[in-house]
Amino acid sequence: MVLALCVSVVCLLGLAGVALGSSGMPLNRVVSAILGMGERSDGIIIWSLRMPRLLMAGLSGVALALAGFILQRATRNELASPAVLGIVDGAALGVMCFLFMFSNESNALVVSIMWQPLAAALGGIFFASVVIILAVRTEAPPLRTILYGVALGALAKAGVTLFLVDGPVHRASQAAMWLAGSVYQARWADVEVMAMVLVILVPLTFLFSRRMDQLQLDEISAQASGLPVRSTQLMLFALAAFLTAAAVSFAGAIGFVGLMAPHVARLILPGRAGTQMLAAALVGGAMVMAADIVVRILFAPLEVPAGAVTAVIGAPYFLFILIRAGRVHA
Repeated sequence: MVLALCVSVVCLLGLAGVALGSSGMPLNRVVSAILGMGERSDGIIIWSLRMPRLLMAGLSGVALALAGFILQRATRNELASPAVLGIVDGAALGVMCFLFMFSNESNALVVSIMWQPLAAALGGIFFASVVIILAVRTEAPPLRTILYGVALGALAKAGVTLFLVDGPVHRASQAAMWLAGSVYQARWADVEVMAMVLVILVPLTFLFSRRMDQLQLDEISAQASGLPVRSTQLMLFALAAFLTAAAVSFAGAIGFVGLMAPHVARLILPGRAGTQMLAAALVGGAMVMAADIVVRILFAPLEVPAGAVTAVIGAPYFLFILIRAGRVHA
């Protein structure tokens, strides 16, 4: 019933996402346009503008939520999120390098902007790889692995700041929009690539569900149950890195989804990792879709990043988790 409710919410948000925007569209026109029987202008608005944006919001939310769930299980730490492995900041540095390396004297790109997601993915995966290599060589426990990610993320963030301060205003503003997390520029080609990545990574993630249940035990008990703890944790870190890199490549640095969605999933659906992951994926997709709908309605005709809404909600929630954890350990 809980999963059915989550699916219903996602479907309702999907309907709202294609109907609402700078100009609202009645339900009968939405249905006609989706079925290809409405006005040509309605079909262009829905299929060319709103549908790719809506699907990218949902898919990126799914990827971030699964990455957060994986990290929280792998580290046994409810504060773990995709940002802690340096992936988000590394992707941001990749975008900044792309924008400034391939701009001419007039601040115009000399290559297609379609290469930007690749630059973001390469930056994120590079920093995540460095974190994992350090963890393997030093045989670091999960907490130290997170600290490696925080340190490398700070290094990447410093590089991003230097680019923003020293670069042209036009490029800085373009990068700032991506850094805040936005899906308004999504294209069908982006959606197709993102969907193909998730078709590969999501089944792999669910294959690890039993191991994630075993990781809930203490380390000695987990090893006694036959689980290779260190190798499993490293494989889960790698999966989370690829999921996060895929999401931020196209949707930008949308914050707090990977932190909040797993918490909500555990609240509404206690149980094993497999069912909780499914709930987390649905909640994460719904969160980003809802955030994008909110900024479309409240700030039209301006394009405000959806990441602004998730940050406004996520930052207080993060503080709540910290305060609750402090009381538990007091």
